[in-house]
Amino acid sequence: MDTQDEGLALEMGVQVSRPRRFFPPEYKAEVVELIRTTGKTVGQVARELDLTETAVRRWVRQADLDAGRRSDGLTTVERDELRRLRRENRDLREEREILRKAAVFFARETGHR
Repeated sequence: MDTQDEGLALEMGVQVSRPRRFFPPEYKAEVVELIRTTGKTVGQVARELDLTETAVRRWVRQADLDAGRRSDGLTTVERDELRRLRRENRDLREEREILRKAAVFFARETGHR
């Protein structure tokens, strides 16, 4: 979709989704620092850097959680640990299911002889 199409879609009230972008933690930290040191609002910085305001607000919130300024969510370390534990839990459930099926299989094999 070119810029003319995007403009027309916006005039018609149609929301145009942008492709998902990845930003390294260092960049996010720089954006948060920019907000804190310049006195600019989240909206101003987001517009200047062509970022969504929602994403920048999320980065500021996460930085506040990590720094201990907020306690109403998980820190990055806690979030990473939760992700790791969920993955480990999923793997263990899959392994248990494989072992259960193997036990059933071998029980049938030895029972038929």
